Amino acid sequence: MDQTKLDIYFMTNAKYFPEEKIMFLKEKLSGMDDQKFSFVSTMELKDPTTLLLISIFLGSLGIDRFMLGDTGMGVLKLLTCGCCGVLTIIDWFSISKKTKEFNFNKIMSLM
Repeated sequence: MDQTKLDIYFMTNAKYFPEEKIMFLKEKLSGMDDQKFSFVSTMELKDPTTLLLISIFLGSLGIDRFMLGDTGMGVLKLLTCGCCGVLTIIDWFSISKKTKEFNFNKIMSLM
């Protein structure tokens, strides 16, 4: 894998992944062939900032959890109005990290 392709990919997409796992991801992607890397680079990743805004405005309905594939918590938040707002407030502080982990796991499932 060409190092400049990796550098460009991480310059544009570093905000989508946990900071502590970027080096690990960089090592894994450097061992990929070009066809698989082009597939990975065209994958649509969830934006942590967008999910934070969705969590702030629609978090009590569980929309943020549904978008991350966490259907059980989404239904719980929907039926209980975010457990009277407690889960909604917790998600305001943790949804960005969960989104980055979701993106990381999505990439790792392809390897």
